[in-house]
Amino acid sequence: MQTLTFSGTFTALVTPFTTDGDAVDLAALDALVEAQIAGGVSGLVPCGTTGESPTLSDEEQVLVIKRVVEVAKGRVPVVAGTGSFSTKKTISASKAALAAGADAVMVVMPYYNKPSQDGMREHVLSIARAVPAPIVLYNIPGRCVVDLSAETTAQICERAPNVVALKDATGNVLRCQELKRKLGDRLTVLSGDDALTLAFGAVGASGVISVTSNVRPREVSEVTRALQANDFARARACHFALVELHNTMFLEPNPAPAKAALAAMGRMTPAVRQPLLPASDATQRKVAEALAQLDASFPKAAS
Repeated sequence: MQTLTFSGTFTALVTPFTTDGDAVDLAALDALVEAQIAGGVSGLVPCGTTGESPTLSDEEQVLVIKRVVEVAKGRVPVVAGTGSFSTKKTISASKAALAAGADAVMVVMPYYNKPSQDGMREHVLSIARAVPAPIVLYNIPGRCVVDLSAETTAQICERAPNVVALKDATGNVLRCQELKRKLGDRLTVLSGDDALTLAFGAVGASGVISVTSNVRPREVSEVTRALQANDFARARACHFALVELHNTMFLEPNPAPAKAALAAMGRMTPAVRQPLLPASDATQRKVAEALAQLDASFPKAAS
């Protein structure tokens, strides 16, 4: 099992679609990957929630992962989202992602069926035994209802050495702090909320799995680079400049606002798949205003 470094900015990639939403726009996906790498991101995460994974077929999921791997060409790691509410399906999807060339997989906690803490632990352990690759856990109670506790996370880490990182989208800095206090370097924690990257970094998180970096990879990466360099003054200044854009990315269900921004930049269509809808005119205006504000206010690089 290869060793990967999970730090910095990993982009939770949107999945570009054709205008009618019926097919993946591979040319737009290729361009998106190239723009991310040129912007200095540390890694790519296709087929997560931001990639509209619930609406991708199994074949489309493999297609997207394989394409991202081919375009990235080893320049940055690819962490494929493969989690679901079924342990068996998650194992199958994870094996397919690795066969497509992914370097690691990201496994969200099971949604809808509401497993207990013991159930979540056994779910992850079963996957870890079956999948010979680094695993990033994804805890997002707002979408999954269930919340993987710090205690259960520690139990998993004791028994599954290939569980190496956690995307924490609890919105709870105290949770991140507790995980780092208990587990130290055993588990890398990445912020799952762009607006909390700075706060999570202050208590030990190593970076972010970002939505906003789809739109502004260089600026989001600058925040995590400054944190890694312990330059908190610059990290704070850069982060504050991004806050309004972070906020607009969630005015409507993700990834509609991000796709609206990318469409305005000529990068892809704004199409999302139902039951999501494209961003409203009002949200599009607010996103455009936030982008203009960011471009005018983002701190210049140190000379």
